[in-house]
Amino acid sequence: MPNFSFDIVSEVDLQEVDNAVNQARKELSQRYDFKDSKASIAYNREEKKITLVGDDDYKLRALNDILISKMSKRGISHKSLTFKTPEAAFEGTLRQIIEISTGIPKEKAKDLVKIIKDLNLKVQAQIEGEKIKVSSAKKDDLQAVIAHLRGIDFPLHLSFNNYR
Repeated sequence: MPNFSFDIVSEVDLQEVDNAVNQARKELSQRYDFKDSKASIAYNREEKKITLVGDDDYKLRALNDILISKMSKRGISHKSLTFKTPEAAFEGTLRQIIEISTGIPKEKAKDLVKIIKDLNLKVQAQIEGEKIKVSSAKKDDLQAVIAHLRGIDFPLHLSFNNYR
């Protein structure tokens, strides 16, 4: 009897992040309310960090909104972004670091495996590094797992790949 499986991963397409940041920068340069502002958006792909600088709390929130809207238009879930607390920067501005998280941390992976086991389906779920492999003899059981995980509000962005 063939065994079917898929992987649960939490991945972010860094090229799409790049595109979203560039679109956000473009909007920033065109917006009247940011004219003569020190506001900026910087992206470090290697460190998976975005740095926002705003003149004040209002401008920083506006930058956040611009960035999140550009990210969601490019299919990047806000759950993949970790917003750090804004801190004072140069000349009275505020700086906020946003980390892009990829992979499923051990604790979250254990939570996911427990959720899958609690479904009482004939499936096996094992943690493999930063992903979880789910396998079963029945495709229907795997589809039930995917449907259930899509239906819950998990704190990480989950995607399902290598379905075979």
